[in-house]
Amino acid sequence: MKLPAIRRALMAGALATMATLPAIAPMPAHAQLGFGGIVYDPTNYAQNVLTAARSLQQINNQIQQIQQAATSLVNQARNLESLPFSSLQQLQQQVQRTQQLLGQAQRIAYDVQNVQQAFTDRYKGAALTGDHAQMVANANARWEDSVGAFEDAMRVQAGVVGNIEGERTTMNGLVSASQSATGALQATQAGNQLLALQSQQIADLTAAVAAQGRAQALQSARQTAEEAEGRERFRRFMGN
Repeated sequence: MKLPAIRRALMAGALATMATLPAIAPMPAHAQLGFGGIVYDPTNYAQNVLTAARSLQQINNQIQQIQQAATSLVNQARNLESLPFSSLQQLQQQVQRTQQLLGQAQRIAYDVQNVQQAFTDRYKGAALTGDHAQMVANANARWEDSVGAFEDAMRVQAGVVGNIEGERTTMNGLVSASQSATGALQATQAGNQLLALQSQQIADLTAAVAAQGRAQALQSARQTAEEAEGRERFRRFMGN
């Protein structure tokens, strides 16, 4: 009878002891207990790695955007950079030389009023019907006009030919500068200077043609005046 009583007392004590122990939460099935009691969660670790990779990609994208912006700024700076080669002074000097040659025209200058006055005095009207001494003087003046005009034409032509070497050097420099242009502005400026060179060449050609035309016009006018003067002399001879 005493043994069952003792067993019941032991069972009651064990139950009482278990009731006083704290409750311990069970570990998740995927968690593992690591060294030193640190819990290692593979799922959480993978998510953290993925988040870090995405952040790194965003940083790389921002770096690329910054690099692209810097490249764009460099290109814009190049587009605004001026051409280091300028032919303006040389072209202006060549045009000035041609203008000086035209300004040195002998006898009859390149001036409308001067031309009108000279033709009135020596090539028509009373200049062809005056006395013998006046007719001889006008004929000599016309001959000097013609000779001077041809001399002027030859000097202008020589000046134009002398500019060819400078034009060739300028053209080579502009073509080289255009090919090595680093931006739109430099290419545009090189193109503008090539157009300026072409304009200078056209100006030289115009000056040469004008000088030659002046000489031929004076020669034709002299021949016409001589024919009219010859008729006047013949009329006077027949009248006498």
